[in-house]
Amino acid sequence: MGFSVSGSAAIVFVGVMVAAGIAVPSLVGSMGALADSQGEQVDRGIDALNTEFEITSATYDSNNTELTLELRNTGSTTLGVNETSVLVDGTIQRDADIQSTDVDGDSTAALWLPGQTLTIEIDYSGPNRVKVVAENGIAETVSDGIVVV
Repeated sequence: MGFSVSGSAAIVFVGVMVAAGIAVPSLVGSMGALADSQGEQVDRGIDALNTEFEITSATYDSNNTELTLELRNTGSTTLGVNETSVLVDGTIQRDADIQSTDVDGDSTAALWLPGQTLTIEIDYSGPNRVKVVAENGIAETVSDGIVVV
C-alpha cells in the first residue's frame, strides 16, 4: 500500500471518529430524556390507579339555585382541590360559578387527602347531571341521585 491509500484511510477514520463524537452525546441526552418521560408516564399511571372518590351526596336547593356536592376521597392519592373540575349538564363550572369549597370544614385547604370529604357549592339552576373529574382524569357522575330540596 502506498502512502496515498494509508493517508486517505487515516483521514476517513478521523472523520468517522469526529462524527461519532458529535452524534453520541446527542443520542445519550435524547435517551435520558426519553427514559425520564417514560418514568413520569408510569408515575401518572400509578396515581390514576390509586385515585378513587365517590359522590356521597348531590343536593339542589331550588330556592337559592345552589347545588351542593359532597365527595369522599376513597383512594390513596392526595388530590388538589383547585385541580378538581365539576361539569353540570355538560358545562364546566368556573371559579365565578363555584361559591365555596371546603375539605372537612376547612375552606382554605388546597389538598384533598385520602379519607377526607370535599364539599363544593355551585350556583346553578336546575341541574340534571353532575360529573366530577380529578386532576388525573378519574371521574364520577351522578344523574339520578340529585336530591332537590
